[in-house]
Amino acid sequence: MTVFDRAAVRAHRRRVAGGGGADDQGGRLFREVALRLGERLEAVRRFFPRALDLGCHGGALARVLAGRVGSELMVHADLAPGFAARARAASGGAGVVADEEMLPFAPDSFDLVASNLDLHWVNDLPGALIQIARALRPDGLFLAAMLGGRTLAELREALLAAELEGEGGAGPRVSPFADVQDAGALLQRAGFALPVVDRDTIAVAYDDALALMRDLRAMGETNAVAGRRRGFSRRATLLGAAALYQERFTASDGRVHATFDVIYLTGWKPDASQPRALRPGSAWHRLADALGTTEHDAGDRAPMPKRKS
Repeated sequence: MTVFDRAAVRAHRRRVAGGGGADDQGGRLFREVALRLGERLEAVRRFFPRALDLGCHGGALARVLAGRVGSELMVHADLAPGFAARARAASGGAGVVADEEMLPFAPDSFDLVASNLDLHWVNDLPGALIQIARALRPDGLFLAAMLGGRTLAELREALLAAELEGEGGAGPRVSPFADVQDAGALLQRAGFALPVVDRDTIAVAYDDALALMRDLRAMGETNAVAGRRRGFSRRATLLGAAALYQERFTASDGRVHATFDVIYLTGWKPDASQPRALRPGSAWHRLADALGTTEHDAGDRAPMPKRKS
């Protein structure tokens, strides 16, 4: 199924990379999520000498990872050559132009694959995760953040209402996103061991909805849905959406807030050294002894305590 126009995704990134955006004009979200990915990595007491920054964008994650991983090899990969070059300049290593749906890396190439707000633009996410798992060495770590299903719910509602009112119909304006349950199932399907999925909700304040739209453009995150309406949006539709946004989603501080639903994915390439669940009945000590209580069979009920008169 083709959900996204990958040529449009590439064009948006090339435009932003050529204009110096994504890490300065529209990079607040990328920087914040990169820091949160870095915190998750700090909790892992392991060395990752060979690392891949997949979908490196403006270099926010590259700056967080600099000095922590990639002592042997650090690769920054992106659809846009400008982004790959910028990330390489930020933390050294190699810059590679690569498509997440057709990764050019040999099996067992990396100890860590990290990705910051990139995989939500992939059509074949199960295939991409399988390729990532293949590129990892045994016991290698996959750590990623992607946008989830509740992202930009306010903008979606305002644009839909404005189009229906002003144009008599509406096309897809905001991308469809995966949910937590989907992401966890996909990690297991791709063969990752010890999969963990969690989410954050990040609210970003703007003066108005038009400022939000400009920020999305500066990040290269504008509409790339394959079934989107072609051509320029009507000025009246955008102004109407901004007015509806202001009316429905103004916070107590007088600014409008945009919701970004961020899903974090963690998984390991299977290896014999990883912890495994023990076979039932193989414990060395009885739980009842540890708790100081009496053990009962599964079909028995413990006697009810007598009430004190």
